[in-house]
Amino acid sequence: MKRLWVVLIGMGLLALIFLLGAVGSYNGLATSAQGVDQQWAQVQNVYQRRADLVPNLVATVSGAAHFEQSTLVAVTEARASVGKVTVNPGTAPNDAATLQQFEQAQGNLSNALSRLLVVVEKYPDLKSNENFLNLQAQLEGSENRIAVEREKFNHAVQDYNSRVVRFPTLIMARLGGFATKPYFSAAPSAATPPPVQFDFGNPTTVPAH
Repeated sequence: MKRLWVVLIGMGLLALIFLLGAVGSYNGLATSAQGVDQQWAQVQNVYQRRADLVPNLVATVSGAAHFEQSTLVAVTEARASVGKVTVNPGTAPNDAATLQQFEQAQGNLSNALSRLLVVVEKYPDLKSNENFLNLQAQLEGSENRIAVEREKFNHAVQDYNSRVVRFPTLIMARLGGFATKPYFSAAPSAATPPPVQFDFGNPTTVPAH
């Protein structure tokens, strides 16, 4: 009888250890997943900040006489395309296709803004326009923030994904419905802020994100 109690107590302790481990694994996964979502919200915020600059930038540049309308149209259309990409706010994409669509739209806007800044070289009056210079500085700041927040997002996803695939946490991940999440593409621009500050003597093309 005493031996039976010892066995039962031992089994109970093992069950308790397993339960505590499972709870710890689940909580760790949940916390890491929330970290990814929080960082995704930051990524969306900085991209939105850049998009909010576009109307004022276009209005300022269009004030220059005979400014190339095709360039302005391209920027306006690229910004509109960004708004059409549907991604749940505050929740990181779970599939690579959704993130790729978001990244492609943002990259198209980056390219359109780059072309606009290159064309501006032909209009010397703009380089002394205080409003344009202010918008240019804000755009540069936005691009820097975008690069930083994208990198932070990838780090958050890396931490989360490592938990999902690592034993024994992967058992709880499968039971709890936790799946790996996609990264932003590992392009050089994701780690290095693109040179959007315009050099009127040496025009530079901004790489796409």
